[in-house]
Amino acid sequence: MERKMEENMRDVDAGSEAGGEDALVGNVNKLMVTPPGYTGVPRKGHLVFDACFESGNLGRVDYISEFEFDLFIRPDTCNPRFRVWFNFTVENVRETQRVIFNIVNFSKTKSLYRDGMSPVVKSTSRPKWQRLPTKNVYYYRCPDHRRNYVMSFAFCFDREDDVYQFAYCYPYTYTRLQHYLDSLECRNLDYLQREQLGLSVQQRRLDLLTITSPAQQNPEKVKKLVVLTARVHPGESPASFICQGVIDFLVSQHPVAQTLRDHVIFKIVPMLNPDGVYLGNYRCSLMGFDLNRHWQEPSPWAHPTLHAVKQLIVQLSQDPVGLEFYIDVHAHSTMMNGFMYGNVFEEEERVQRQAVFPRLLCQNAPDFSFSNTSFNRDVVKAGTGRRFLGGLLDDTSYCYTLEVSFYSYMAAGSTSPVPYTEDTYMKLGRNVARTFLDYYRHNNFIDDNKLQISNHINSMEVLSQGRQGNGNGNGRTSGSERRAERKNQSITGEY
Repeated sequence: MERKMEENMRDVDAGSEAGGEDALVGNVNKLMVTPPGYTGVPRKGHLVFDACFESGNLGRVDYISEFEFDLFIRPDTCNPRFRVWFNFTVENVRETQRVIFNIVNFSKTKSLYRDGMSPVVKSTSRPKWQRLPTKNVYYYRCPDHRRNYVMSFAFCFDREDDVYQFAYCYPYTYTRLQHYLDSLECRNLDYLQREQLGLSVQQRRLDLLTITSPAQQNPEKVKKLVVLTARVHPGESPASFICQGVIDFLVSQHPVAQTLRDHVIFKIVPMLNPDGVYLGNYRCSLMGFDLNRHWQEPSPWAHPTLHAVKQLIVQLSQDPVGLEFYIDVHAHSTMMNGFMYGNVFEEEERVQRQAVFPRLLCQNAPDFSFSNTSFNRDVVKAGTGRRFLGGLLDDTSYCYTLEVSFYSYMAAGSTSPVPYTEDTYMKLGRNVARTFLDYYRHNNFIDDNKLQISNHINSMEVLSQGRQGNGNGNGRTSGSERRAERKNQSITGEY
C-alpha cells in the first residue's frame, strides 16, 4: 500500500515538473509564447496570453508550431475534476496571422461542440461578443493527447493593435452584476428593494432583490410568492442573462409586469456563487464545493451563500403568504433549447399541476421545449435545490430547474439550430416572467378586468412576431425539434 502511494506521489510530482495538469493551480499572466530555444528580441506574432482577470481561465500554453498552440484549462479552485470554462486574451499579434488553438484537457467528453457550438470572441475595436464560424471549430478524440477529446478552432488575427478575447460562452461577471444592480437601485423604484443577504467566503455580496407593488390594492387577497436563483454553477453564464431578462421585465412599465407586481412577490438571488464566478470556475466555489449538492446541510462557513438562501427559503415557507414557486436557473452543455426539470409526485393531480407552468412557457417562448422537460428523483440529485426544496415545501409549491443550452435552440420551421445570443437569453428570461401571468390567469387568481389591457398587448406582440416569422405562439414542437429531441433523449441532466 505504501509503495502504491509512493508511486502515485512520484506520478504527481513528475507531472508537476513537466508542467502537467496537476500543476495548473493558477492562470497564465501576460505569458509570451516563443519558439523553443528562442533568445532574441520579442517580435510581433509572439503571442501573449493572459487570464489574470475577473472570470478568466487559462492554466497553460504549449507552443506546437508557429501556427499551433495547445491550451490547458485551469481546473476549478480546490477541485481538479472540473475543467470546462475558459476565458483568456491574446495580444501582440501579427496582422493576417493564422493560428489553431487546441483546448486539450476538457473534463467532459459529451459536448455541444459535437453539434456545431463554437467559442465566442471579441476584440478591442469590436467589443461585442460574437460566435466563431462553426466551420472553423473541430471536436475530436486526439491520439496526441491520450485520445482525450480536444476542441480545436482556427482563427485569423487581422488588427495588430487589438487585444482579442476568447471564451467558452458569453461571460457575465460578478462586477457586471454589481454595476447592473447599482443602476437599478439608483432608479429609486418603490416596488424594488435590494438587500445584502450575506457574504461569500471571499466577502463578496450575496444580493437579494424583492420586486412587488408596495401597496396592496385589495387587502382581502394575499399575494403569491415566487423565488428565483441563478449561477450556483459559476461557468453557466447564460443563467445570468436569463435572470437579468426576468428582472428587466418585472421592473418595467409593461402592463403585464405591473399586473404581476400587484399580485405576486418576487424574491430573486441573481448570483448564488459569486466567488466561483469571480475566479473563473466552471462548477465549484472557492473551496471546491459543488454548492448544488449541499442544500440538505449547508455549512455557514464553507457554503455561506447557500446557507443564507436556504435560511431565507425556510423562513418564507413558514410565512402565511406561502412560497408557491422556486426556480433555479442553469445552463446545459449537451442539450439544445430551454427546458425544465421537475420533481416526481405520487398524486396524479399534483403531477398535472406541476406540468402547467412549463407547458405555458412552451407557448410563450419559441426556444423552450416541453418535450425535453422531464420530472425525476435521481439519487445523485438529492442535494440539489430543486430536489431538497421539493421535499421541504408543501404540496401547493413547485420547484423547478430551468436549463438553457450553452449553444442553440430549434426554432419553429427551422431545420438547423439557431445559436443563442446575449439578447435571446434575456428574451427567454422575459418570457419566463410573462408566463407567471398566464399561470395565475389559468388558476383564476388575477382579476379578469386587470387582464384586458395585458391581453391586448399580448395579442399585438403575437401579431408582430408572426410578421417577423420568428414566433412559435402555438407552442407546438416542429418536426426538426422532435428529431433533435429524440437524438438527445439518452442524455441525462447535469445540473
